[in-house]
Amino acid sequence: MGWIWPGIAPIEGARLAREGTIGAFRSQGRVWIHGAAGGYSWGSLSSHFGPGGGDLKEEEMNSSSDPQQGLSSSVPLLAPPDDNLSGTSGMEVDDRISYLEQRLQLQEDEIQVLKAALADVLRRLSACEENGLTATLPSLLCLPTPAALGPAHPVLEGAVALSLPPNKPCPSAEDGYVKMFLRGRPILMYIPDALVTTYNLDTKLELPPKKLKLDWVYGYRGRDCRANLFLLPTGEIVYFVAAVAVLYSVEEQRQRHYLGHNDDIKCLALHPDMVTIATGQVAGASKDGKPLPPHVRVWDSVSLNTLHVLGLGAFDRAVSCVGFSKSNGGGMLCAVDESNEHVLSVWDWQKEQKIADVKCSNESVLAATFHPMEPTLLITCGKSHIYFWSLDRGSLSKRQGIFEKHEKPKYVLCVAFTENGDVVTGDSGGNLYIWGKGGNRISQAVLGAHEGGIFGLCVLRNGTIVSGGGKDRRVVLWGRDYQKLQENEVSESFGPVRTIAEGKDDTLFVGTTRNSVLQGSLATGFSSLVQGHMEELWGLATHPSLDQFLTCGQDRQVHLWSMATRRPLWSKAIEDAARSAGFHPSGSVLAVGTVTGRWLVLDTETRDLVTIHTDGSEPISVVSFSPDGSYLAVGSHDNFIYVYGVSEGGRKYSRVGKCSGHSSFITHLDWAADSSCFVTNSGDYEILYWDPTTCRQIPNTGAVRNLEWATASCVLGFGVFGIWPEGADGTDINAVCRSHDGKLLASADDFGKVHLFSYPCCQPRAPSHAAGGHSSHVTNVAFLHDDSQLLSTGGTDTSVLQWRLV
Repeated sequence: MGWIWPGIAPIEGARLAREGTIGAFRSQGRVWIHGAAGGYSWGSLSSHFGPGGGDLKEEEMNSSSDPQQGLSSSVPLLAPPDDNLSGTSGMEVDDRISYLEQRLQLQEDEIQVLKAALADVLRRLSACEENGLTATLPSLLCLPTPAALGPAHPVLEGAVALSLPPNKPCPSAEDGYVKMFLRGRPILMYIPDALVTTYNLDTKLELPPKKLKLDWVYGYRGRDCRANLFLLPTGEIVYFVAAVAVLYSVEEQRQRHYLGHNDDIKCLALHPDMVTIATGQVAGASKDGKPLPPHVRVWDSVSLNTLHVLGLGAFDRAVSCVGFSKSNGGGMLCAVDESNEHVLSVWDWQKEQKIADVKCSNESVLAATFHPMEPTLLITCGKSHIYFWSLDRGSLSKRQGIFEKHEKPKYVLCVAFTENGDVVTGDSGGNLYIWGKGGNRISQAVLGAHEGGIFGLCVLRNGTIVSGGGKDRRVVLWGRDYQKLQENEVSESFGPVRTIAEGKDDTLFVGTTRNSVLQGSLATGFSSLVQGHMEELWGLATHPSLDQFLTCGQDRQVHLWSMATRRPLWSKAIEDAARSAGFHPSGSVLAVGTVTGRWLVLDTETRDLVTIHTDGSEPISVVSFSPDGSYLAVGSHDNFIYVYGVSEGGRKYSRVGKCSGHSSFITHLDWAADSSCFVTNSGDYEILYWDPTTCRQIPNTGAVRNLEWATASCVLGFGVFGIWPEGADGTDINAVCRSHDGKLLASADDFGKVHLFSYPCCQPRAPSHAAGGHSSHVTNVAFLHDDSQLLSTGGTDTSVLQWRLV
């Protein structure tokens, strides 16, 4: 370590020294490294050590006994390109862009690690000063062993060379910790003293004794989907949200679920037999990042068995429209994808064979359906068009709808068919147009039927028509002569009408753009049957003693739900998008953190505002009361934790101070069972402990390693590190929660899965039971107070899933 590293920064030099490297110098834009074993290697420092000091990969370096000889060998993966290369030279533009993106990601990783290392150095200096010792920057950068500093410095315990591959936990029984790596960052997790002598990484954990069974789905997707609500002969209504098709028996207050999809469902169609259902989904991604193609699944609504899967590899981006033929026994199915040309395809679904396809439109297509009386006629509509397609011997030809004297609408939004075969459309201008059977011209018009767009049409059993308005939120009944017979208005809180389905007698079901399903009639009005959030959802908290839970999200809505009724006890609109939530131990009040740095406390009975505070201007990612109710910790994206003293049963708050020490945003927080301290995780995978009375960091791991923790919501720690899969990048798991009896651990990941583990989960890649239903990332999980149910929230799918433990 005694000689100079020409052109090498001190921290890089220290890393080289720890790896047993004799020397290094810069030349021709490269770093030449002289290893202890002899010979030179060249490449970037990041390629030599990985972003945070991982092993050198063989393909990333070219070794030679002479640096000049090494230049003639093949270029390593991360060797910088020659800036003089022209656009027509060996490296193609796409490859160069890909290369630069890779370099940028590596640099971002290195910056993150360096920031964390700097924060670590500052903490080490502080610890040395407090204990009366002196420390030099090089000695701190070289991370001396615990023995060199003596037992008075537990903050430095277990510091060793960073030479293990990422995500490979390794124990150090001598120092009592397990170390794992995430994106090159070493994470030390201290083993309780009682387990140090017996702990073994090779011990195999058992699968948890219980599994997850989907019990209830909260939410409906109406914000951007249409014609997705139908009544089945069983009395169930069928609709979808996230990756779940829901069959809801209103009379029995029971749900069944079709779980064949692996990502968001976008469309649904009911077969003329009223039993078979088709659903189309978006393109997804597997756990290892491989694309999963969009496709259509045809399934039986009685048995919930998948009958056929159509179009694997045939659709692009998503399947947005689907429809069965009606006049030939329902043997054909049409579908439209979300490619640039919005390809319309027709399938023999029972043979899983495509009959025909054609580029439908460069503009959005909102509906595709077969004519009920003419087996070879299809209608599509959308932005600035309605097309009448004829299917003839494997090819599709179109006739464009002609508006003649009528103004061409910006969007044709929906289509339905009368008893005599006329086509009825509703458009963005609020007009109803009737197109004569077999023709492409308007035979009758009801202008200004609604103020604003007409989103839904439903032809009732008696031949009358019901239309649903967007802007005016009106549900209107029209006679066979298109004279208005009756109307009613949907409450503003539920939003514009999206789709309408006929129920028994005069009952109607209405899906809205605010992701609600309503039940009622034109005579009596409409009430909520299904309610959901409208935008990305992160906030979730369960009541400490009652069968209630709270959700809040980007839609600025806070819902307190009753498990008994499966509906909100109350809902409250707040000024800012919400990000986090937590109940006071008494259950009398709850805290909600927003994305603006503002947090508020609400009364759980009356939903009245108790208090409101602002800390910083960044999102509040976690709000957590101490188990004794005397403190509230508020974790922010500004890297600080704000601590408040709580009194009068959660109705009075006084700021204690601000915890400073993290070098990235706060992600998770847990309190000790005795409320004496709390632990936090951050965006750069730090684990820090804090004293709430002083807001100072607790550097002595010996003081906290044996504590009992009231909760386990931190994703990094000795009791939970087994949740991390092989190759995880640190953002793959969004949330974790321990059951109140301390036997189970649930995690929410970025692949639409909720996992159930045995607790403690302190073995690498622990076995789990996985349950699907969400699309893309699952943002939060929480056990009910008696552990009978687990709740999970989807991010962009806006759903809440309730799981029964069986």
